[in-house]
Formats: sequence, structure tokens, C-alpha cells
Amino acid sequence: MARGRGKAVAVTCPKKDSKADKARKKRNAAPQEGEGPSSTRKMPRREAACRDFREKVVRNNDKESLIERKKSPNPFADSEDVAIRLTLGKGERGRANRRLTDFVLHDSKGTALQLEMLEHGDLFITGLVLPLDEESDSEKSKSGGVKCEGFGRVESWAISGYEEGYPIVWLSTEIADYECLKPAGSYKKLYDQFYEKSRACIEVYKKLSKSWGGDPDCSLDELLAAVARTMSSSKTFPNGSSIKNFVLSQGEFIFNQLVSLDATSKENDSAFAELPVLCSLREEGFKHVTLARASMASARAGIAINSGHTVQKDAAPPLGENEDMKLARLLQEDEYWKSIKQKKNYGSSCGSTKFYIKINEDEIANDYPLPAYYRSDLQEMDEFLLHDGDVDMVGTDDLPRNMLNDWSLYNSDSRLISLELVPMRSCDDIDITIFGSGMMTADDGSVFCLDMVSNQCGSSSSKSQHEDGIPIYLSAIKEWMIEFGSSMMFVTIRTDMAWYRLGRPSKQYAPWYETVLRTARLGISIITLLKEQTRVSKLSFGDIIKKVSEFEKTDKAYISSNPAIVENYIVVHGQIILQLFAEYPDQRIKKCAFVLGLSKKMEERHHTKWLLQKKKMVEKMPNLNPRALMGPTAPKRKAMQATTTRLINRIWGEYYSNYSPEDQTVGPVTEENEDEDDDNEEADDNEEDDAEEALEASHDVNNTSTVPRPNKLRSGSKEIEWNGVSSGETEAGEALYSGARVHGSLITVGTAVQLEADESDNFSSLYFVEYLYETSKGKKLFHGRKLVLGSQTVLGNAANEQEMFLLNDCENIRLENIRQAIVVDIRLRPWGYHCRKTNAEADALARVKAEERKKKGLLPEFYCKSLYWPERGAFVSLPQETIGLGSGSCSACKIREAENEKQSFKLISSKAGFVYEGVQYNLHDFVYVSPHCFAAEKIETGTFKSGRNVGLKAYVVCQLMEIISPEEKKRVDATSAKVKVRRYYRPEDISTEKAYFSDIREVYYTEETEVLPIENVKGKCEVRKKKDLPPNDDPVTLQHVFFCESFYDPLTGSLKQLSSNIKMRYSAVTVDSEAVLRKRKGKGKEVDTDMESDIPKGADKENRLPTLDIFAGCGGLSEGLQKSGVSVTKWAIEYEEPAADAFKLNHPQAAVFVNNCNVILRAIMQKCGDIDECISTPEAEELAKILDDKVISELPIPGQVDFINGGPPCQGFSGMNRFNQSTWSKVQCEMILAFLSYADYFRPKYFLLENVRNFVSFNKGQTFCLTLASLLEMGYQVRFGILEAGAYGVSQSRKRAFIWAAAPGEVLPEWPEPMHVFAAPELKVSLSGNAQYAAARSTASGAAFRAITVKDTIGELPPVSNGASRTSMEYGDGPASWFQKKIRANADVLTDHISKEMNELNLIRCQRVPKRPGADWRDLPDEKVKLSTGQVVDLIPWCLPHTAKRHNQWKGLFGRLDWEGNFPTSVTDPQPMGKVGMCFHPDQDRILSVRECARSQGFPDSYRFAGNIQHKHRQIGNAVPPPLAYALGMKLKEAIDSRKKSQPEEQAS
Repeated sequence: MARGRGKAVAVTCPKKDSKADKARKKRNAAPQEGEGPSSTRKMPRREAACRDFREKVVRNNDKESLIERKKSPNPFADSEDVAIRLTLGKGERGRANRRLTDFVLHDSKGTALQLEMLEHGDLFITGLVLPLDEESDSEKSKSGGVKCEGFGRVESWAISGYEEGYPIVWLSTEIADYECLKPAGSYKKLYDQFYEKSRACIEVYKKLSKSWGGDPDCSLDELLAAVARTMSSSKTFPNGSSIKNFVLSQGEFIFNQLVSLDATSKENDSAFAELPVLCSLREEGFKHVTLARASMASARAGIAINSGHTVQKDAAPPLGENEDMKLARLLQEDEYWKSIKQKKNYGSSCGSTKFYIKINEDEIANDYPLPAYYRSDLQEMDEFLLHDGDVDMVGTDDLPRNMLNDWSLYNSDSRLISLELVPMRSCDDIDITIFGSGMMTADDGSVFCLDMVSNQCGSSSSKSQHEDGIPIYLSAIKEWMIEFGSSMMFVTIRTDMAWYRLGRPSKQYAPWYETVLRTARLGISIITLLKEQTRVSKLSFGDIIKKVSEFEKTDKAYISSNPAIVENYIVVHGQIILQLFAEYPDQRIKKCAFVLGLSKKMEERHHTKWLLQKKKMVEKMPNLNPRALMGPTAPKRKAMQATTTRLINRIWGEYYSNYSPEDQTVGPVTEENEDEDDDNEEADDNEEDDAEEALEASHDVNNTSTVPRPNKLRSGSKEIEWNGVSSGETEAGEALYSGARVHGSLITVGTAVQLEADESDNFSSLYFVEYLYETSKGKKLFHGRKLVLGSQTVLGNAANEQEMFLLNDCENIRLENIRQAIVVDIRLRPWGYHCRKTNAEADALARVKAEERKKKGLLPEFYCKSLYWPERGAFVSLPQETIGLGSGSCSACKIREAENEKQSFKLISSKAGFVYEGVQYNLHDFVYVSPHCFAAEKIETGTFKSGRNVGLKAYVVCQLMEIISPEEKKRVDATSAKVKVRRYYRPEDISTEKAYFSDIREVYYTEETEVLPIENVKGKCEVRKKKDLPPNDDPVTLQHVFFCESFYDPLTGSLKQLSSNIKMRYSAVTVDSEAVLRKRKGKGKEVDTDMESDIPKGADKENRLPTLDIFAGCGGLSEGLQKSGVSVTKWAIEYEEPAADAFKLNHPQAAVFVNNCNVILRAIMQKCGDIDECISTPEAEELAKILDDKVISELPIPGQVDFINGGPPCQGFSGMNRFNQSTWSKVQCEMILAFLSYADYFRPKYFLLENVRNFVSFNKGQTFCLTLASLLEMGYQVRFGILEAGAYGVSQSRKRAFIWAAAPGEVLPEWPEPMHVFAAPELKVSLSGNAQYAAARSTASGAAFRAITVKDTIGELPPVSNGASRTSMEYGDGPASWFQKKIRANADVLTDHISKEMNELNLIRCQRVPKRPGADWRDLPDEKVKLSTGQVVDLIPWCLPHTAKRHNQWKGLFGRLDWEGNFPTSVTDPQPMGKVGMCFHPDQDRILSVRECARSQGFPDSYRFAGNIQHKHRQIGNAVPPPLAYALGMKLKEAIDSRKKSQPEEQAS
């Protein structure tokens, strides 16, 4: 029997079978071979459904009395038997088969119910019974049907149609089987849900069955995207995301239906039950349903779903459901189905217009080029994957918004086609399908000039961006719109998944776009013409036609001088012009005579109207983008494939294992190879989150374990014996042993064991044996530390299957709970670049051995070389000197004890001090206190983006005067003890003006005291005399040291010098500090202005790490690291020449290679004779060969580089996904692979990766996890986290992800402590389970120092005008703020204080934006202005207020900075209509200058930039803030110093 003849699991009422029922089942069972005529029972295109039937006595007269008979041309049958006889076919034998239409399924009371409610009660049928013949599909065949009411009962249902490609639903009663054709209109809503479930089964079958050309090895994301695409023609779902969620919710249903087909599967088809993707669908479906049940249970008090059960992320599907659970599931599905229908009905209203006039393609053909077909040499990704599940919104306005560059539009035959053929309003009956392709990028907010010619359409800021974009193909375009102002315009299209703003079209499609632009210009010109009339109603349609025909030929809206041609053009392209009028705010113009005349002309000319927003039940076949089945038309690729080492190629290639790259010819992907890939690949994506909320990176952790699951608990009958005599005692006097016999196996100290599984465990717990001991009561135990698979860590499914990680979690466990010993090799291999090949060979042998054991069915063997420390976001080397000693001591216990000690409170005798959170405080110490304790009044914080820090306060500096504890309590804790403190005021506590001119380290003595709970104490600090301050030449203050020289009286507001009668106790100055102070005084330099050179002379230079900076940019990262004294950048690689020139200017000691990093890596490996380890393209090979001999001689080689740092510019990280579940061929072009390959080849002591914060969540965390896995595979220790630059001394919000790596034996750097108040949340990375890790705490509630403001940063710079171009000038005034003194250093001349020039209109707008905090375009007066050309235009860009709802109110556009606020994130091209539009100076009418932007990033004034003004802004916007880099460098220096200090101790021991 054909596989497509599948069955569904039958459903019955949930009562126990009686003897009569069992007899009936036997009677209805399929006869055995050789039995009577019933063996020929006909079950067309399906296998027989389960016949687990049960009889139910029903009172038919009651039913019939509740079902209203309607007049029908068909005869009525009183019973099912009669209906079967009346529709008997010729030659029919055996069990009756009929067709059923206009049917309703209902209970005995006549209430309509969905089909699956058969599981919970009886269902009966009312409908038209038709003969089972092929002609009965037509409506005419209804005349041969028989109407029958309330017959049945329904015994079971089944789904077939797998070979036909569409679902066929069968209902079975006791005497017949019915093929369901069409439900009655009143029943359709209930039936649609089951029909779509059936359709999902068919579509999944088609995507997985080889007979349909499917791919059973595809990923779950690829399957969901493909099914969503084919089901997208359904009007049931609002968008593709809803389809995906629906399919996921039915995962178990689909699994059960397809697995039931395995019995009839074809030989060349894989068993569905064994397909990983189908199992994944089932598991994800179960999670989806479980979470939904929990949500419903909490939201609805009346329905208890999954009551009493905890929802587990990785819970497995249950073996069976009880009746309550089944009913709950059906109710939940019904709720979910209703929510989908609501989302479908939600959205944009159609306005007053009910009809949309269809455009005739023949009529517009003359205005377009000759037919051509779309061709592309790129591998394009499916839009359905790029917007994976994140667009399940309530309306179209909430869909994601992106930009599309280098785009083309085409039909299902790939023929280029006009955008005009798509309606500009969402319509129901669109009979044409248009698709698109292009390079997707983040929507940067730029606009497009009307005067641009078609082949130069694009962003006003720069060139085409397809090097930074993602090549995608779109689903069907549903609508489009034009948004315009007086001098700007952009066109936006919408699919079911997203909105796309159209940038530069492809060169091939540009002629097709020109007509649209010309028509838009014409429409805007007509609107302008009408605006100039005192009475709009004066001009009729004919008058407008005449005036347009009088346009000069030089006018861009010119059509012809012949009125007839003009009229024809306007009528033919009328939809564009009418849409412009419809969106225009002036009601007089919207309803003018011209609009009425044009609408009438269009209706007269065109014969078809499309209904707006009218719902019809017309079945439409899916329209698929032809690119889904096509590969690139040429093998050429624009992006160079990454040069990699074999290790990196293997790790990433195995993960994206559609094919093995090493088994194929290295080079550009050929069309032949790509055709093979196209069967398996579809990409996924996500967008960068600009919202200021905690980042929670998403990790789909694959918990599939290779550890064997125990079948059952052991009886423990075998005796447990110690192996040998006692080897010592624990601290508690318990006997220690080196080994024990457990269930016949020898368990020794230092081995790994698997415990017996609890019922709740998915697999057994694994432990490393620290020591074995026996209690005084004779209990035999071991003390073990938890071991976890890599999939249970942040690595998820990127982890090596053979690697385990040790945790700091430990406990005492009875020996009888051990199931078996597990082989876990504590791996310790030599490390370094010279050991790379040897270790690679050993790893290869280990992989082969593991594979052989797997094939033989043997227990897997593991290895462990790292400790996973999720609380610190790190993987560190195993502390081999402290584990598995068998001494009765456990380092994990000591760590836990130390942590517990930190949480405890201890009062020192005589109340001389106390210990709180691990810090000892003594009387007269200076401490930080929460600012909320002293808040006299609530200060309003800023509500706009650059005012986020306004109102935030630093910690209050206080001095401990007395410790107060209740005498009646014997045991004092932190909740009962209090402290009396003296408050020291800061300059900002007095006034913002005082704060601006003062040192941020200055505090003022007062007589104000306060008694506070100890929990308000936040840390220690020091207050010294100013002359005793440590040198402060650093870009950021990392020391908690203040100075006090003044007395402040808060009552009178007076501030004066400290008098001699105030005996203030300063903090003690350490010996080291005194030595530094003496040295400084000898030089006679002023503390505030002294700035050391980047590289101090003498021995200090020799102690720095020789560094290679990759993707170096202008050198912000190197600048900060070198300032910290930890590194010296000797080599740098930068592709963009202006940025490389800037790097050379500021780091003349470095050899800068202006080239592609792939070429440089190839050249380095070629220079060292390691070409056999290099995987690169022929292009990289050729370019490496032609490098100059001088360049080759300067290239670094392994052993010379101790530190590699950089920020790989991946195309997806800052806002879009590129290759989620994609093929390896796409991944190879990512620069992250080349960057990691440098680390692999050079094996430096330290490695630092910097990227945008979305790096950790990009691609569902896969790129991040693979990066960690790659570094761990090399043998590195790794730490990851996200930091906010604003908390490290710059006045800018800039969140960046970092990954540290340190060689084995080195100390892994910690994260720097945030020192400045900044309104940012804790930036968290999600780990496995529900755990999260934050590298640094949020400082919104307090920090050592106040936030640096815009005024602190640029307040003293001389005023310049719009378009200022003098690259060098005098400062004029001296530095005023503490920050200005530091940033100026010893600079005498101000450079790059130059500003981008705005056009006349934007300059006027800038001048009219109020000079107050948070002002932007919304504060412009609603009026018109006259330009120097005589043109009268709107002051407010028309497109902003009328599109604000779709674009978050365009907040910040034409925005002015706040002196007391902060800068928004620095961008590469500041412009008032850009992504970060808040770029106007607080007081001056211009865009921020290059130097002001540089200061916002923390670049010193002496730092130079290269190229034109655009190049300089780009260099600054792409840079790492040097103060943040400095803070990281200081922690690296601490790590190196601690390593040096520990070396003598190690040698001594």
C-alpha cells in the first residue's frame, strides 16, 4: 500500500469497554485474509483508520427536534441506511464509501462542535451525502445528493491525501466512511482549525518525503520556513510567523500522524519516527503547549491546565494524556486558534474607500523597458527564516522594519515587473503575485532625494550598502506606499513578514523604478500646484492636465506637451497619484475636483475593482518565490571567503555540516555545488535591540546526552566494600579511603561516576570523586563535584560532545547511589603555537576512537580540561593541584564558604568596626552610602534618550563615626545594626554649575550626621589631602580616592576653606603611594594636566605585551590598552585606507597592513611554511603572492605576538542575522572565522574580542557559542560579558560585548568595576536553564562618581558655524571641567573642530528647534518657510508627523542635545534625519563637530583622524572608546601582575 495512504489515530469516548463493546469491535475489525466479502472494503487514498469503536444509544427524535430543516432541492433521508442506499454507486461492493458536503458535526443536542471533541463525547453528522465518484466534485453533482440529519454516531476520523498533496479528511460511522468535501457555512470556522492541522501534516510530509523531493535531513528552522511559505496563501493566518507558531503548537499531532505512516512507507524513504527534525518538532511542540497551558492556567481562574506541574524548558513529551489533559489541550488550541483569527482581523483600516481600481499591465507597458528576467550571482536567504518567529504581531504596523538595497521585483516566472501592479492598499482579491530580492540592512532612518536619477537612488548619506547587507528573497508583496516631504521621499513595501524601505535598486531593475519615481514627482508637483491656488476648487481635472502639459522639458515632472498624452499617463498611473493625495493632510486638496475627476476616469477605463478589507472564502493556491528553487546564476561571489586554519574550519564546518568543506575544492562556490546546497539551506536572523532594557541572549540549548540512561535503580544487593585500608582522616575525624568496590566496580578518588537516575531526571547526574570516607555511624559516602556536558553550559549545541566541564557545585553522596564509573580523562596537554600540530593529531585520533566506540555501541569516553564558572561568566583551567587529592579537603567547598562568609555580618569587639559583605570597616573609615538615604526631594529624570542620566546621583561619601547595635540582642546582624556617619557633600550636591567647574574627586566637609541601617553602606573609599592624591593621568578614574579642602554649610550654602580648628581625620596614605607622590613632586608637574606618553621609556616598554590589532580602525582599542601600560601595538591590520592612515598617525611605532585580513593571514602562514594548515580562496592566495617583500618581512610570526585584539565586523551582529541554521558556504564569509584563525595560529597569551552587544544573541546565540567553543578547543580560558561604556567615564551610551581568552597557566582577567553613574540596566547574558550572568552591575542606583555630561565633554570648545571646515584653530578659553583638563592633556591646538554642512532647509529647521533639553522636530512650529530659491516649503518635514505612528514618533530626529544629559550612541554619519537624529549642538545651530564626537568617545584632543569629514566620522563611530579599553587594559595588567607574584611562590613550593 502506498505510503500516502496514511491514517490518523482514531478517537473514542473515554469509557471502559463493555463486553458488548468488545464484541462490536471484533465484528468491525478488519477481516483476515481469506474471509468474506468485507475484505474488499474500499478505503480510497488512505489506509483504514483505527476501528476502536463503541456504540452509543441516542434519541434521534430529540436531536431532530433541535436541528432546523431548511428547504433543499435534495431529497431527505430519514436514516443513514436510506441515504447510503439512495447514493449507491455502480458495482459497489463491501463497506460503503461516500462523500460529504455542506456538513455540520454536532452533539446529541444539536450544538456544533469541532471534530476532535469526539474524544470527549458523541458526535453526529448533518449534511449532504454524495456518491463516491470522481465527478462528484462539481457543484452539479449536488443534485444527486441526499440530505440526512443527525446520523452516525461518528466512530473515528482519519487524514489522507499525502500522495495527492492536499488533505483529505475521512469520517467513519458504523456502516460507512465519508470523505469530507466542504463544511456548511455556519460550521466552517470550527472545521477550519482541524483542516489547517491536516494541511500542516501534508505539508510537513511533502517537505520530508523523498517522493516529493523533500529533505528528511533538514533542520527544524528550515522545515518551519518551508511549511510557512507553502501555507502562506491561507487567509487564516496573519503572517508567516503565525503559521510557524501554529505548526509548532501541533508538533505532537503532526508527529503522531506521520509516524503512523511508517508501516506503509516506501523502501527508499526513511522512517518518520527516526527523523531528528520530526522528533525536534514534537519536542518543541510539547514545550509550546506546556508553556501555553501554564499561561492559560495563570490567566484563567476557571480552567486548570497542567495544574500542579512545573513547566520545564526541556521537559519531554508525556507518554499519554488523561481525559482532563486532553480536554484542556483542545480548549487551549481553541483559544490559540481564536487569537490567530483576531490577529488576522486586526490591522489597518481601509478608510472610506471600499474599492481599489486594478492596474492593467498592458496599459502601462509602454512606460517600461522590454521584458527581462531577474538574475543574481548571490545565494539569497529565505525571508521566512530571517524573521524567525519574531513577527507574530497584532497588526501590520508592528512588523519589523528594514531597508532593502540593490533590489529587484519580479513575478513567479522571474520576469521583472512593475511595482505599480501591486495595490498601494491592502486588498483581499489580489490576483497577481510579485516577489522581490535585495540586500537587507537595518533601517538607518535615512531618506531619499526626489532629484536622484533612477540608477543612483539610494541613501542620502552614502553609497550602496550591499557589502554590509544580507541577500534575501521576499515572500509576496502585499502593499506599498510612498512617504514624502518637500525635498525627500521614500518608498516602502510590505510582505507578511516585514516592512522594507527601498534604497538603491539594482542596476538591472533601475529602469523599472524610474517610472514610479517620475509618477511620484508628477503627483507631488500637482499637489504643489494646487497648494499655490487661493481656491483649490477652481482647478478641474482638465485644468490640471492642461497645466501639466505646459511644464518645461527641464522640469523633472515633465511628461509631454500634448494634453492627451498627459491625461493618458496620469489615468494609467493614477493609483500612485491618488495615494499621494489620500495621504496629504490638507482636506481641501484630498477632496479636490482633480481627485474626483481622476477617480472617475480610472473607473471608466478599468473594468476590475479589488475589494478593500473584504473577507472571502476563496481557496487560492500558494504563490512561491521562484528564488526558493533557484541557485545563483553565476559562481562569482562578492565577499571573500574567510581564510581559516583547519581547526576553525572543522569546528564551524561540522556545526554547519551540510557538506564538508575540506572534502571539496577550496574556492568560490560553483553553481553545481550550490544547487546541492539549495536543497538544505535557508537562513535565519534577528534585529538589534535599541530598547534600554536588560539583554537576555537567546540560547536553544541542545540537551541531547550521549550518557546512557539507566533502565532502573539497582537493588543494592551487592555489598559495598572499601578497597584497602584507611588513608587518613577528614577534619571531622572521619576515615578516608582511596577506593571502594561498588556493585563490583572499583571507584577511586579522581574518577567520575554516574548516579542512579531519579524519576524527574532526563539523564543521570555525573560527579567527580574528590574523596571517599566513612562516617562514625558506618555510612559509606563520597564527596563529589558536579560534572556537566557542554550542552548544559552556555555553549549549548556548539559544545564538543566528548567534553565535560567541572563545576563548583559539590555534595556528599552515598556510595550505593552510584550506578557506574564513567571514563573522564583529566586532559592536560602542552600548550603553545609549537604544540599546535601535535595536539591536532592527538585530537583527530581521539575523535576517531570516539566514533568507533559509538558505532560499536560502547559507553562513550569523555575528557575534561576546564572548570565552568557561570556565576563569573567564565571557563577556567582545571585547578589540578587542588582536585582529586583524596585529602578530605574540597576547593569548591572553600569557595562556597568564602562566598557565604561575604554574605555574613560580623561585629568587631568594642564596636571598633564590622565586616559586611566581605569588607572590613573600621571607625573613621570613609564609606559609600546609597544616595537615596539623603534625597531631600525627588528629582525628575529625563524622559528623552540623551537625558537618561539627568537626576541620577553618585554614592554619598561619608565617614564612620559610630557603630550602633541594640544592647538587648545577643546576636547582632546587618538588619539590626546601624551606623552613624558624617556626610561629605559633592560639588553636584550644591549646583550643576559648581559640578561643572570642579574636580569630580572633590568632596566638602560638613557637620551633618545621619544614623543609617548598615545595608545602605555600599563600599569603602578614601579621602585625602589634595597633595596626597595619586597621579591621575589616566583616561578614566579607577581609584576610589577623593580629596577634601573645603567646608560646606548646607543651611547657609556657604563654602569656605577648611579652618585649622576642624580636626579632620584623613585616610592613611600607603607606603607605595608615598613613593609615587615623592617621585611626582620631584618632577614638579601639575597632577590635573600631566599626561604620560603612550609608551614610557625604558624597562616598562619591554614588559608590555607585543600586540597585533586586527580590524584596527583608527586605533581606539589600541589607544586605551597602551595607555594602561599593558601592551604595545606592533602590528595592525585595517582594510579601509583612511582609517589605516589615522592609525599610523597615532601609533607610528606599529607596522600597519592596509589589506584584507584573509590575505594577510594567508601570507603569514605561507611565510612560515604552514600552507598545508591554511584553507583559503584562490583569490586570497594570489593576492598574498603579490605582496611587497617589505610587507612580508614585517609580517609577524608565531612566538612574536603575545596579545591579539580586535572587533570583527560581522555583517549581522549589529542588527540582523545572517546564517542561522544555514549552510557552511554562507558562514565561511564571516570575518569572525578569520579572527579566530589568527588566535589559533599565533596562540598568543591573551586574546580580546570586542563587538556590538547583539553579538551574544545574534543568530540565536550560535555565533557567540561557536566562538567560545573555538577558543576552548584551542585550550584557552574564556570569560564573556557586556559592558556599558558610559559607566567608564564617557558621556555616551555604548554597550559592547567582550570575550577575554587567556592561555593555560595565565590568569584570566576580571571585568573592570563601573565607576560612573549611568542609566543602563544590568546587561545580562542568558545561560543554560534560567540562569543569567551580568559582567558588571548597573550603576543607575549609584556609583563612585557622577555621570559625565555633554557640558563636561564639549562645553568650553569655541563656537563654529554650520559647515565649519577649519581643521586647526586656537582653543580660545582654557579647560573648565575635570574631563576637559584630562581630554586636552598637553594639546595646544584644537584640530578637527569641523562640522558637516546642512542644506538651507535643514539649517532653518535647526535654527527653529528650541534650545532646550530634549527638543526635536516635534517642537518645530507648523508653518511654511521661503527658501533663497523662492520655493515655499513646510518647516516640519511632511513625512514625519504623518508616518510617526509607524516609526516610534521619529523620536530624536532634528534633536538637540542637553548640556546636562549624555550623547546618544556615536554613529558613523551624524545627520538630523539619520538613525540617531539627535545630533544638534545644545546652543549652536549646527551638527556636532568631528572633535565633539571624538570627545564623546573619549579620544584625547591630541588624537588625529584622516580623510575627509565623512571618513573621520566613520572612524570615530566604529571605534572602541579608549577609556573603556583603558579599563580593560588595567584588569589585564592586574592579571599579569598577579601571575608574576604567584610564580615565586610556586617555585618555592
